[in-house]
Amino acid sequence: MSRNKATGHSDGNDIPEAALTGSLRDFRAPTGTDLLGRTEGFFKWQDLRRKNGLWPYTRSTATAPKSHCTAKSDAGENMHGVNFASQDYLSLSSHPEIKQAAMEAIEEYGVHSAGSAVLLGNTRHSLRLERTISEFIGGHDVVLYPSGWSAGFAAVQGFVRPNDHVVLDVLAHSCLQEGARAATQNIYFHGHLNVDGLRRRLQRIRANDKENGILVVTESLFSMHADTPDIAALREACDEFDAKLLVDCAHDFGCIGEDGLGHIGLQGMMDKVDIIIGSFSKTFASNGGFIAIKSRGVAEYLKCYSATHTFSNALSPAQAASVLAAFKIVMSAEGAERRRALMDNILYMRSEFAKYDMEALGDPSPIVPVRIGAEGLARIASRELVKLNAIVNLVEYPAVPQGGARFRIQAMADHSRGDVDELVAATRKAMKMADLEFRIIRESGSLSPQKTIGGNRQAA
Repeated sequence: MSRNKATGHSDGNDIPEAALTGSLRDFRAPTGTDLLGRTEGFFKWQDLRRKNGLWPYTRSTATAPKSHCTAKSDAGENMHGVNFASQDYLSLSSHPEIKQAAMEAIEEYGVHSAGSAVLLGNTRHSLRLERTISEFIGGHDVVLYPSGWSAGFAAVQGFVRPNDHVVLDVLAHSCLQEGARAATQNIYFHGHLNVDGLRRRLQRIRANDKENGILVVTESLFSMHADTPDIAALREACDEFDAKLLVDCAHDFGCIGEDGLGHIGLQGMMDKVDIIIGSFSKTFASNGGFIAIKSRGVAEYLKCYSATHTFSNALSPAQAASVLAAFKIVMSAEGAERRRALMDNILYMRSEFAKYDMEALGDPSPIVPVRIGAEGLARIASRELVKLNAIVNLVEYPAVPQGGARFRIQAMADHSRGDVDELVAATRKAMKMADLEFRIIRESGSLSPQKTIGGNRQAA
């Protein structure tokens, strides 16, 4: 790539147009009889981005995902620096007590659960974990799953039948949407956080169907926007139209609030939500997830009729032991101190970005989405950020609205203010460099409104 001798930046003219335009959605539904061959258009587009340093996904860590780490791109290029790309909100993934618990479980059980939880896959660690989660949230019955995604999928698929209805916030997670699609064709969306829109949907459904069930689906913290619903208002709407309320608390459970009960706890709604979903992969130093409900009978039904529980191997002994150890920390004075440290980092980071007119979306949470804008601009900024030794995740359309690309920055308790300062300074510099390069590209006229590659329409 050629460089401007005065600035040291790329002059932009040698970046292929298609590497700055298009999205994953363009390749979501390829056509033709060759099921495998018709995917080649996607790889051509992806590899063009990769060769121009504009593909920031499928990276790997070469060291533990701590506040500083070494990582590799999927092309094998090394990067090292301050790490705001890992989901380890309370910095527990390398905690000595959790590592020790995992090693002891492996010594006792080996590395594999070797069965579904419906058969012989449980261990004393997983059974104790169910009881611990139940105690933490006030006595709900708990069913464990091998991943947070499978728990979200199962919470819809396990209860909803073909004649039932599912009403989702339009930004509900993939696992919730896919669970709905697996269960029924009666799927409806309402505007993000729009309770009036939800109420209108429920009213229309009940006007035509007074016999079947309705499940209302939302999240306590939306991971791309860092905002949260009014759960009490959702509960009121559900009660009015005889619907059940499901809340997925993957991103705030354990790490938000003085007691760690997240936004459901902060809003005093723990006993008023019908189905609660939690994930272990954000705060609890492992993979896995759970569903909590207020009835033993409902829990037992779910164990036999949610496919991702019945037909998946149970959590490994090391996973269950790790999560159990993490819960003990989360529920302790140390956990409260880690939550305070995390929130201090969050508030400081948001204030520092605001100081330089960089918009942090949503409410204070471990997810700090910083708006960039155009996808092409964001791709260049992401490339430059790596060169400045800062590791963050780029999110672009269709995961967020078109033209709404952003860095999804993820804070940890163990980040220092110096780490935050380093990130903010690197982001400012990366944005200045990207803005100059992207402006040159547009002014040169090489970036047209749309581009076609591999037979798929690319939207700029």
